[in-house]
Amino acid sequence: FAYTILYVEDVAATLDFYTRAFGLERKMLHDAGDYGELQTGATTLAFASRQMLRDMGKSPAVPGSPTFEIAFTTDDVVAAVEQALAAGAQLVDAPHQMPWGQTIAYVSDNSGFMVEICTPMG
Repeated sequence: FAYTILYVEDVAATLDFYTRAFGLERKMLHDAGDYGELQTGATTLAFASRQMLRDMGKSPAVPGSPTFEIAFTTDDVVAAVEQALAAGAQLVDAPHQMPWGQTIAYVSDNSGFMVEICTPMG
């Protein structure tokens, strides 16, 4: 699995949000500002502008009801949620423990995408 691309209005602002909210490092932002990537390990998390997609004849949708989520694991979900909220994320579901022992929480990013913050499984 190589990468995931989310379609957003402002790629640079989204990269900035993810660096502040989740501590990720910017890998690159194209000179035109319509595509950028974050350092996330083996799988790239990327963002492309909705305008670029429209210019290519595609019709990217705006987030509404969740159709997928991005998940970040951490040993301290409460602190990670606080960091995300301080960066402008919106709380969707406060940290709580699941019956199988995992702690999870949900926020929405600056473009409305759902982000799960959770402890590792097992």
